[in-house]
Amino acid sequence: MKTLLTATAAALALSGCAQEAGISQSGAGSAALATGFGDATAINTQAMIDADGATAMLGTRFAAEVDSTVTFAFNSSQLDATAMAVLTTQANWIRQFPEVRFRVYGHTDLVGSAAYNKRLGLARANAVVNFLSTQGISRSRLEALVSFGETRPVIATQSPEQQNRRTVTEVSGFVKGAPMLLNGKYAAVIFREYVISAVPISGLSVSATGTLAGQE
Repeated sequence: MKTLLTATAAALALSGCAQEAGISQSGAGSAALATGFGDATAINTQAMIDADGATAMLGTRFAAEVDSTVTFAFNSSQLDATAMAVLTTQANWIRQFPEVRFRVYGHTDLVGSAAYNKRLGLARANAVVNFLSTQGISRSRLEALVSFGETRPVIATQSPEQQNRRTVTEVSGFVKGAPMLLNGKYAAVIFREYVISAVPISGLSVSATGTLAGQE
C-alpha cells in the first residue's frame, strides 16, 4: 500500500509539472502548442483563457496528427476507399473532442467553369460531412460547408490535377454554449492521453519512489 501511494504521488507530481509546461505564456492569453504528457488539460485550460488561441492550438495538432485532406476523381464527388479510410481516422480524432467544431473546405482543379467548380467543391464538402456523420459526428459540429472551387489550387495548372480535387477538414472553433470546465466525458480524454503519453524518456523510467532509473 505504501508503494502504491508513493507511486501515485509521483505520478501526480509529474502531471502537475506537465501541466505547468504544457502552456507557455508569451502574452495575454497566448499559449504555445502543448505536446505530450498533459496535452488535454493544457488545451482545456487554454480554451478557458483564450478560445481563439485554443482553436489555433487544436488546429495545428489536428493537422499534425491526422491527414486532413482527401482527393477525388475527375468531375466527381464520390469518396473512394482511400478517402473513406482517411475520413475514418479524422472521425476518430474528432470524437475525442466533443466540444470542438470543424469546417470542411471543398476544392476543384481548374478544368471547367468557375460556377460549375464552386458547386462541385460544395458537393465534395457535403460528401465528407455526410460520411463523418455516419461515424458518429453530429452535423451540428460541422460548422459550415465552404467551397473555394478552383480558386486555391495546390498546383497551378489548367490540366486535370488530382491534388487540386480535394477537401480539407479544419478546426473552426468551439460549440456554442459548450461547458469549458472539465466534466466526466472530457476527463476520459485526459486519462487516455496521460496513459498514451506517460512513457519513459530516453531509456529512463520513474521508479515507485519517484526517482529516475535507467532501463537495462
